[in-house]
Formats: sequence, C-alpha cells, structure tokens
Amino acid sequence: MEAVRCPIVELRQYTLHPGQRDVLIDLFDREFVETQEATGMTVLGQFRDLDDPDRFVWLRGFEDMPRRAKALESFYGGPIWRAHRDEANATMIDSDDVLLLRPASARGGFPAPVDARPAPGEPSVFPPSLVLATIWHGIGPFDTAFIEFFERRVRPALAEAGGEPLAYLRSEHAPNTFPALPVRTGEEVFVWFARFADEGRLDEHLDRLQRSERWSEEVLPALSERWVRTSQRLRLAPTRRSLLR
Repeated sequence: MEAVRCPIVELRQYTLHPGQRDVLIDLFDREFVETQEATGMTVLGQFRDLDDPDRFVWLRGFEDMPRRAKALESFYGGPIWRAHRDEANATMIDSDDVLLLRPASARGGFPAPVDARPAPGEPSVFPPSLVLATIWHGIGPFDTAFIEFFERRVRPALAEAGGEPLAYLRSEHAPNTFPALPVRTGEEVFVWFARFADEGRLDEHLDRLQRSERWSEEVLPALSERWVRTSQRLRLAPTRRSLLR
C-alpha cells in the first residue's frame, strides 16, 4: 500500500478529568477533524486508551516542519478553535505529552486508508479493531544500524507472531516550529503500530511473541543490550471517525 504523505507525525497523549473522555471525543470528532485538515494537516487517528479511562490518544501528520507551523497557526488562530477551545480545555488535565516523530524508513510511514471516515453523526461502517502502539525509549539514537536490524530481524518476528507493523517511526529532532504547543525534547524513541481485530487477537500475538525462540534468542537480547532502555505499550480503541483502525 502507498504510504500516507506525513513525513512529520505527532503522537499526542492527553490526560483528562475523570469522566470527560467521551465529552472530548464527541467534540473532537464533530468539530476538529475536517477543520484541522482544511489547514493542511492530516488527522491520522484518534483513540480511547483501553488501560486508562482518562487518556485520549491521537495522531496528526504534516508535510514538513514549516508547513506544520503554518497549519497550526491557522487552526489555533482560527474561528473553530476559538469557538470550542474552552469546552475542549475544560476536559483536560494535561495535553503536553507529545512525541514528534518521522517515518524510520521509506517503508515506515502509515498506509493510505482503504475507506473514508464516516461523516459526523453517521454510524460507523468499519468492523471492530484495536491498534497496539509500542514505544521504545532508546539508550541512544535509533540509527541506521537499528533500522536495518528492525527491518531484517524484528519486523519478521513480529509478523510471524501475528503483529505485522503498520508503521514505524523514530524521533524527529527539528526545532519545534509552533512553541505554543510543547513537545517532548531530548528523547530518543522508536514507535511501531500494529492492528488487531480485538483484544483476544492482540493477547494471542503477545503470547506467541513471548514463546517465540526467534524473539527471545535473536531479537530481545540485541534490543536490550544495544538500543532499548524502556518500553511502553498503548492498547488503543479507534473512535468512530478514526482513519487508523
């Protein structure tokens, strides 16, 4: 599949006030999807975190850093955000957990969506799905040697265990071109995404991975010794209007 043209990607994790996630999702899916995309960005996906009822996770992409600045200035200085920002901000405790990423290789970008998202208010036509985002925090940079290792050793092992990566990205260290919205800096991360039909299929993948000799003997030792300091998994349920699902 052709990769979406999003050389710059934000992975945004919001901590919300208890009971406010569906309030924000309803507002976001109704008001903030097409209106952001009209400024030149792509809303790649928005999700409920299955393991934290007060976390909203979403992804948006840009053509490059200068156009990121232009798109964000246009949206956050525009009438839609002005009209709804108080309602949106009232749901949030923290919105500054943001990783700035770029595809780790020419094959690492998000695939183009097969179907268009439903219009606001329309029922979903998509089958249920779940997205697993795995975030590896690096001992050092995820360099060319690591990307080669990932594509030659890690990706086949993940696919063999039923978790073929949809996309894989690493830190983008360009200066933040829109300082009004902070991003996490000084970190080395590698993030990969996989799709599953449901929690049972995801659990089956993790179990097969744990029992995989290739994973335990070839992949894990190299990851822990050379590249990965800590890891985090996000089990993400797409909202009704999420493209990534």
